[in-house]
Amino acid sequence: MNTRILRALLLTFCLAFLPLSAAQADTLDINTATADQLSSVMVGVGPAKAQAIVDYRDSNGPFGSIDELSSVKGIGPATVDKNRDFISVTPASAK
Repeated sequence: MNTRILRALLLTFCLAFLPLSAAQADTLDINTATADQLSSVMVGVGPAKAQAIVDYRDSNGPFGSIDELSSVKGIGPATVDKNRDFISVTPASAK
């Protein structure tokens, strides 16, 4: 195969997958996000559930893991799983 064609194919392949890797790098930290940010980023989380997340965090301290979100009333494991690619947790000691 012509090297020019191979280079074009390689460039096309790299550019096609660049948005996927960039999107995964930008996640919302549930330990610092506002209710508005949570409801705009998380799937299946509206304003009321987002406020419940913030209230839980304010009452119980920062989340230790993403899975701990399921301790918030109205947030189940399915909702947590749907949002794993959009959220992150920065431990309190790393801030």
